[in-house]
Parts: sequence; structure tokens; C-alpha cells
Amino acid sequence: MCFKKIVTLFVILFVTKSLFSQTLLDSTSLSKQKVYKNLAVALQNPDSVFILDLSKKKLREVPKEIFELKNLQILNLSHNKIKELPAEINQLTNLEKLILSNNDLKKLPATIGDLGNLTFLGLNRNLIEALPAEMGKLKNLEVLEMWDNELSVVPDELRGMYSLRQWELRGILFTELEQQRIKSLLPDARVYFSPSCNCKD
Repeated sequence: MCFKKIVTLFVILFVTKSLFSQTLLDSTSLSKQKVYKNLAVALQNPDSVFILDLSKKKLREVPKEIFELKNLQILNLSHNKIKELPAEINQLTNLEKLILSNNDLKKLPATIGDLGNLTFLGLNRNLIEALPAEMGKLKNLEVLEMWDNELSVVPDELRGMYSLRQWELRGILFTELEQQRIKSLLPDARVYFSPSCNCKD
């Protein structure tokens, strides 16, 4: 009987810890958190890491160890040489801000649509040619920065990003017709374009 009580107690403690570890910090609490700039240091106490900045580290790929940081809310991987965003990015379910600008990304994994808490996605100065339809599941996304990419495919499913308020698409060639179509997908968002072109679809 005593053994059963001990097991029950451990189960309760484990569940409580799991629930706590998945709690999002509000903006005030988040602003007081340490910004980790060294992955090895962050991994020493992974449950306490909410902000990780690995910008300008000459990374060619996303370190798989990042996915151990389950409480991450802000991840900055900008100004590297990353060519691919792993499908495992969806393991970071608490992510609110993901910065991937100034890399060599050509596409995004469909699993990025699983990041339901994401409010900011920075993709400026990459080589992205198409967006996955699954991004339409990003219901809380407010800002999408994509200037200076190679984007030519914008799926209709992106209309599901109904919280979007700003979409930066300058530096990408679109016909006037395509610009109008993109605007119609998200009529409540401010979409920024360069002047339209007479280029062929």
C-alpha cells in the first residue's frame, strides 16, 4: 500500500513538472530572462532557457541539441549559413519568435505550421522559393518578414493566418495581379511590396 502511495506521488510530481515546463511566460516575465548565447551553457539547465541567440555563429545547420530546450520562446538563428530548417522545429511548441533572417534557406518544412504560439517569423534575406500550405495553421502569427527572397509560390491556404498584421515582401518580383491576389488572402494585414513587374508567372 505504501509503495502505491509513493508511485502515485511521483506521478503527480512528474505531471505537475511537465505542466509547469510548458507554461508560457508573459512579455514582462520574458523580458527579465537571461539571453543565452552559448548552446553548451544553455544545455546545462535546459528547462530554464527561454531565450537563445545563436546569431552570427557561422552555423551551417540547426544544432539538434536546440530541440532539448522545450521552454524556448525566442530563438534567433539569424546571420548564419543555414540551408535547411529541420522538421523537428515543431518540437519547440512554446516558440513565439523565430528569427532566421540572413541565411541560405530555400524552403520551410511543413511542420512549421505546428508552431501554434508563433507571433513573429523573420525570414528576410534568404532564398525561399515557396511557402508550405501548412503555414496557414499559424493562427497567432502577427508579423511575417520575408523581404529579399525568391518567392514565387504563395498558397491560398495562407489566408488561415488571420492574425497577421504585417507581411514584408519587398525585394521580391510579383506581377500586379499576383500582388492583388496576395492582398486578398489577408485583407486585414499590411502587405509591403516593391513595384510590380511585367514578369511572366
